[in-house]
Amino acid sequence: MPNQRTRLIAGNWKMNKTYSEGVTLAQDLAYKLSENTDGVEVVVCPPFTDLKGVQSVMEMDAAPFHLGAQNVYWQESGAYTGEISCDMLKNVGCTYCIVGHSERRDYFGETDQDINKKIKALLSAGIKPISCCGESLEVREANNQVAFVVNQIKEDFKDVTLKSGDDVVVAYEPIWAIGTGKTATPEDAQEVCGAIRETLRDIFGADIADGIRILYGGSAKPENIAGFLECEDVDGALVGGASLKADDFSLMVERSV
Repeated sequence: MPNQRTRLIAGNWKMNKTYSEGVTLAQDLAYKLSENTDGVEVVVCPPFTDLKGVQSVMEMDAAPFHLGAQNVYWQESGAYTGEISCDMLKNVGCTYCIVGHSERRDYFGETDQDINKKIKALLSAGIKPISCCGESLEVREANNQVAFVVNQIKEDFKDVTLKSGDDVVVAYEPIWAIGTGKTATPEDAQEVCGAIRETLRDIFGADIADGIRILYGGSAKPENIAGFLECEDVDGALVGGASLKADDFSLMVERSV
């Protein structure tokens, strides 16, 4: 059966761009993407402080992309200083949210159990999680990458219920390739993304799992995006550094059409 999944290119701005810089980048993207998104879904994920500014640009310029956040907390409200709830994200226009990024796991000690709670909270709020997984260089060199990532998927989606495959997105990001200039080969990506797909089938059944989009993340850029999109189980990219340049990001979208 041919792949009917709509390709998705998501930009993770990480801790970059002030409010005014974010507005400028969003305006540039709105202009450059105005005729280049046929058949491709685009998401931008700015820092929390930039969300309202980018959302305003989306409304004023009819920007052809969706708004996503970089993180969320699973509680609805309360004494959780510094945290952001699902309702707060939804109210400012977010329809996507990244969870489980390796930087959150490594720098801030987030666990698979935390990610599981966040996924459930986002789904309950009607926001689509972009759930990240991936192995370190040590795990890769021990040739344990498939087993490691499969276990992450099982834990992150434990007791999660989906109505359709479009409810969530999975992003495979080999940690050793994030911001290092090193990039997994398309064969590396397909090996793990194929295993992710099979694990999702075990969890949710083929009807739902075959509709879940799996992205590659890790030094993805205009020069290598086409190779990854040739993989059977790679449906797009979670883009870091290249998403901060309107020319590069729009070119990646164009090459995904």
